[in-house]
Amino acid sequence: MDVLTAGALGVVCGLALAAIATFLVRLHERRQRPPLPANPPEPQVPGGVTDVLAVLRDGAIVLDASGTVVRTSASAVAHGLVRGTTLTHAELRALAVQVQRDGIIRDVELELARGPLGQGMMLMGVRVAPIGRDLVLALVDDRTKARRVEEVRRDFVVNVSHELKTPVGGLALLAEAVEGAADDPVAVQRFARRMKVESTRLTRLVSEIVDLSRLQTADLTDPLVPVDVGECADEAVEHTRVVAGERRLTLSRDTRDDVLVHGDAELVTTAIRNLITNAINYSEDGSPIAVVCRRREDLVEVSVTDQGQGISPGDQERIFERFYRVDAARSRATGGTGLGLSIVKHICANLGGDVVVWSQLGQGSTFTVRLPAAHLTGEPPSPQTPGPTQNARSAAPPVASGRVPAQPTPHHTIPAMRPNEE
Repeated sequence: MDVLTAGALGVVCGLALAAIATFLVRLHERRQRPPLPANPPEPQVPGGVTDVLAVLRDGAIVLDASGTVVRTSASAVAHGLVRGTTLTHAELRALAVQVQRDGIIRDVELELARGPLGQGMMLMGVRVAPIGRDLVLALVDDRTKARRVEEVRRDFVVNVSHELKTPVGGLALLAEAVEGAADDPVAVQRFARRMKVESTRLTRLVSEIVDLSRLQTADLTDPLVPVDVGECADEAVEHTRVVAGERRLTLSRDTRDDVLVHGDAELVTTAIRNLITNAINYSEDGSPIAVVCRRREDLVEVSVTDQGQGISPGDQERIFERFYRVDAARSRATGGTGLGLSIVKHICANLGGDVVVWSQLGQGSTFTVRLPAAHLTGEPPSPQTPGPTQNARSAAPPVASGRVPAQPTPHHTIPAMRPNEE
């Protein structure tokens, strides 16, 4: 073997030994390092807390140092306080941050919005305290029902004393008139017809007062089910088409998107029916009424548009008050009680939505019910949701000058039934 070959072999052997030594050194260093965890460790919730949360009737939420929800009770979810791993209300998040920072227990009473529109409010007693080293526990007691029961008791007394005495007094006077006209069959028949009208109005008034009281005291944590708003609109139109036929009014209904909400089908139908009835009462004979259902981001909207007399700006601020009537004489002639729109408002608030109105005198009106849309499994929520101050006109169908199109879409038109068609 010559000198050149021996030198080359020496270089190769040296490089191989250096590579082996480097590998062994790095392997030794790697074994000395602690292994990296696959996932960050979960916060250690004190023993028994999870079991307690499972049986609590009140809302209970455990948060870690970053404000992330790590444990929650079913009641907190039912009240809409938690969405995923996040508190939905800024007021609760701020309380948790304060307690996390200084460790001082806080006990407050808060009014929290029910749903994204912030129209329905919940009165909550909230107690926030530190537990363990890095965790915070929030206990939330729903006091809404207790306050609403007191409001209903007070309102019921006012309703009975203010509204029921009028038809009851009218019936008493008519009874006296019948007694005095016993020898006049024509007068007796006339007074009897008036008594029938007043008794019908009284029955409707009592029924709507009871309905309103039930809405005010409803248990808002009852489980809600997916409701097809389009089907509710169909039922509402079907219920009112005979009355519309007496006035030669044309009812049309159009559904443009998937319109599912979490709610109660009977309540949603009642709200739409009341809006259609209101449109019928204030529309001119032979004019159209359009009912449009649509999906707008995280909301489902139902708009009822008429070509009636319209509502002045001053009246628009009060039309959802109980017993308020824009045209008292017309309301008496149609048998209206002044409670229909108030019932709509309470239904929307109970379902986490609201109702808005756009109107111009001589042009007509559009009432729009807005309810949170039901998200299908895996469907992400839209990044933006219209707020409660959104211009009411933006919720109206795209109708020029607020008027219903002269020719509704034929395959959606539901002709009103004339009385002699049944």
